[in-house]
This record gives sequence, C-alpha cells and structure tokens, in this order.
Amino acid sequence: MSVRHFDIVVIGSGPGGEGAAMKAAKSGKRVCVVEQRPLVGGACTHTATIPSKALRHAIQRLVDVQMDHPELRVELGHRWKFKDMMRSASTVVSRQVQLRTTFYERNRVELVVGRARFLDAHTLEVDEPRGASEQLSAKSFVLATGSRPYHPPDLDFQHPRVFDSDTIFTLRETPMTMIIYGAGVIGCEYASMFRQLGVKVDLVNTRERLLSFLDDEISDALSYHLREQGVLIRHQEQMERVETRDDGVVLHLKSGKRLRADVFLWANGRTGNTQDIGLEALGIQLDSRGNIQVNDAYQTVVPHIYAVGDVVGIPSLASASYDQGRFAATHIVEGRLEHKLVKDIPSGIYTSPEISSLGRNEQELTRQGVPYEVGHAFFKSLARAQITGRTVGMLKLLFHRDTREILGIHCFGDNASEIIHIGQAIMSQDGPGNSIDYFINTTFNYPTMAEAYRVAALNGLNRLFEH
Repeated sequence: MSVRHFDIVVIGSGPGGEGAAMKAAKSGKRVCVVEQRPLVGGACTHTATIPSKALRHAIQRLVDVQMDHPELRVELGHRWKFKDMMRSASTVVSRQVQLRTTFYERNRVELVVGRARFLDAHTLEVDEPRGASEQLSAKSFVLATGSRPYHPPDLDFQHPRVFDSDTIFTLRETPMTMIIYGAGVIGCEYASMFRQLGVKVDLVNTRERLLSFLDDEISDALSYHLREQGVLIRHQEQMERVETRDDGVVLHLKSGKRLRADVFLWANGRTGNTQDIGLEALGIQLDSRGNIQVNDAYQTVVPHIYAVGDVVGIPSLASASYDQGRFAATHIVEGRLEHKLVKDIPSGIYTSPEISSLGRNEQELTRQGVPYEVGHAFFKSLARAQITGRTVGMLKLLFHRDTREILGIHCFGDNASEIIHIGQAIMSQDGPGNSIDYFINTTFNYPTMAEAYRVAALNGLNRLFEH
C-alpha cells in the first residue's frame, strides 16, 4: 500500500482541528485533516455547541412572541413542537458546514473522511466509509478528536426514553416531564430550555450547589431564576439506577427518593474520543475519562504528537479549543509558545438568562488574601434594559483596592457572553492599562448595555476610602 506524506496530519475537524490546520496551512505547510464524519465541523457543529445554541435561540424567540402576544400563547404552544425548534437549528448547522468546508478548500488543506488509527509514531491508517483504507505519514500530528457524553455501563441508552446531550436532538415530541441527571453547564442549559417549552423539569445535582466554579453570587442567581421558572433542583443526590418503562422512566436515588418522568436526560460528564486510535502502543496514557495529558505546548509524551480541544479535558470550550489548535500549530511551525493568550478564557453559559465570567471570583480572592472591592450594575437600573424589557441580571466587577487592577468580571443576564468582552479587552492590558478607571474616563453610547461598566465602576469606586 502506498503512503501519502504530509508535514502535519490533524485528526478531527472541530474547532481545535480547524485552528491547527488553518495556522499550519497559512504557514506554508502541507496539511491533511482526517474527519470521521462525512461533513466537517466536529461535535461542536453537529451535536453540541451550534445545534444547542440555535435550539435555545428558537425557543427564546417563541417565548418572546408568547410574552408580547399573550392571546397567542395557547395556539403557539400547541402548534410548535420540539422537532420544529430543531428544524431551525438544522439550517444553522448546514450553513456552518458550508462555511467551514470553504476554509479547507481555500487554504488547500486536504480532507480525508474516515477513521484514523496509528500504525506507528509517524504513520496513520485511515479506514474510509466504503471499506477502502489508505496510509498517511507526517512529521507531526495534532489529535483533535473531541469528546462525547460519558455513558455509565448500567444505563440503557438504547431505550427510546433515555437520552444524552447528543441524542436529545432526536427527540420528536415535547415531553410533559423530564429528569435531567447532572447539573453542570449542559444540564443547566437544557433545564432552562425545556422549562421554557413548558416541560416540568427535575434537575438532579450531584454536588452542593449549581456550577460551584462560578462566583457564589452568580451561582445563587442562577439557582434562584431556574427555580422561579419552575425547575425543581435536587442537590447532593446520587443515582442508584434508572428503571425504564414503556410509558416513562423512574430514577432511583441512593437517598431513597424515586422520581418519575416521561424522559431521562443524562448530562453527567463527557469522555475523550481516544478509543481504538492506537495511542496506548505509542505510550500515550489516558485518564479515567479518556483524556490525554499534555504539556504547556500541547505535546503528549511523544513530542511530535500534539493534542488539543475537549480531548485534553478542561476547559472544554469551543473558543479555547480553536486557540489551543492554533497554539499547537505555532509550536510545530515556529517552535515557540503563545502562553499569554490563553491565561484568561471567558466562560459562556447559555442558560436563560446567560452567564459569563472571566478571571477570579470572590471566593478565590478571599482565600488568596487579595484586597479587593466589588462594583455592581444591576440591569434593572439601565435604560437600555428597561427599553428592551430584559431587566434581569447584573454586571459585577472585582478590582484591587490599591492598584485598581481588574481581577474578575462576572455577568448574569441577557447577552452576558457578549458584554463580557468589553471588560476582557481592558483586563488583558499590561500594567496601568488594566484599570477600572478606564470605565470612568470613557464615554459610552447611551442607552446601551455597555454602560453597565461605567455604572459598576462608579459603584465600586464609591466603596473606596482613605486609610
């Protein structure tokens, strides 16, 4: 069998693989991307970020129309089914695939569809869908194979009433009741979405509070608003077993509780797509969830084999994965690291309302003994929020009392994931460029949501006093 040779072979065409391939191609390298799906984009485009956020938007539009026109509420709720919401999401996925396919074509990156496996440290064998296979060799490899929902062995995911965050998109009818097991980011997002569709949701959390990595004030706000919407949250519960029936599911908890619903959504963790790639034979070890260990340059223990994106674990964000792919390719091509660019990554959590945060939270600063102060801007006080009716939420700035350096930005409310970037631009500045005074000395358009930064800065600076 003949072997085709490349400078770099990337496995996976999600954000991480795309970032690596584009950087390497623009640097003049001969690049090949191997993708198991017939279309590019990875899980981000086909089963995770894009379809879930497009679904959320479609649901939000329906809710907005119902709020603006109460007389249509019953008619609209009866007419629109879950599959109608997904039809809107599918059009976005198609557009994304078309767009991203042109990236590879324009940059002369070769695409090979099939499943890849290492024969040795420099050679891949790719099994193509029609049964043929070919071999590819390269000086360097980038593993960007992503992740999938973790499946506990005793849960029957073949049952038509049991779903994970990938298969939930195949749901045909909107259920009356739903149990979501796992209250991480994915669980909270789907609890919010299905509750807006009128589904009675039990959200089972294995921990003490929702999204404990967030600032406590933001986590508390999320809990409050989910409960206000009608989501029943159950903390510190562990699954014993799931009983599947023709007419529903029963969740048996170790605490002795039993919950019944029409459908069950498993949202408790993901696992790296590393099975049957031949990594073990190369000495590349995996953790218990199939994730690959890498160094600061995203190199595995085999230096010319890199890994990026969800397959290396946290932060497991599409935005971070793209940058990781670009940084790995930079190290391959130029032999240098771009550490500074990945220090602070904003999180975007698409509940309703949204959550976004950047930097340290109050708990961390208190533990570290950092003298900080807090500035708040509540959306209900902003003219733009009053105009749009999106008055739920706030912007919270944490800054150093002495240097006035911004230490953390936390936002809860409509368009939080967009609003965060204004503060990010200032927080990323070196030395005196990172100062809360920027928001005092800058004129913001009025009325805007961006004005929240000026309000929060003034609120925080008013708390300062001389020793």
